Amino acid sequence: MSELTTAARPYAKAVFELAESSGALDTWSEQLSAMASIVSAEGSAELLNSPKINAGQKIDTIKELANGSLNDQSVNLLKSLGENNRFALLPDMASLFETMKAESQGEVEGEIIAAAAMSDAQESAIVTALEKRLGRKVKLVTKIDETLLGGAVIRVGDLVIDGSLHGRFQSMKAAMS
Repeated sequence: MSELTTAARPYAKAVFELAESSGALDTWSEQLSAMASIVSAEGSAELLNSPKINAGQKIDTIKELANGSLNDQSVNLLKSLGENNRFALLPDMASLFETMKAESQGEVEGEIIAAAAMSDAQESAIVTALEKRLGRKVKLVTKIDETLLGGAVIRVGDLVIDGSLHGRFQSMKAAMS
């Protein structure tokens, strides 16, 4: 876990609690996503780390780049981050916020890394099995990794199911040594 993620967690939790209590989870999701995109854009690190530009100017630049889409609460968050020059936390805050939002809505995001592209029916069967096992709605992101040789690796939270040939070879290697 990176230092940025650790530092972003209290901010994300505070924003999540505010959003949940005011029923504005989707609004905050959009706001954080917009701010994170701006901060992550190429060349923004130079601007945000420049000692020649004060926090107010940095906030004004972010607001301008957001084309007026930021609400007052988001601007207040930027001011809070600006006091300690912590704009770089926004991408991690947005990610943590989305995780908290999904959990509160009974959803969990998972990842399936397959050796080859899977059919919609195969993905659907995996999602159904995971939902039954976890008792929650599962949203899967699929990635292709040809180094697995065959099969797939599924990660949902702390659960890891390694059904890849590469994983099986590693298990056999460990058993034989």
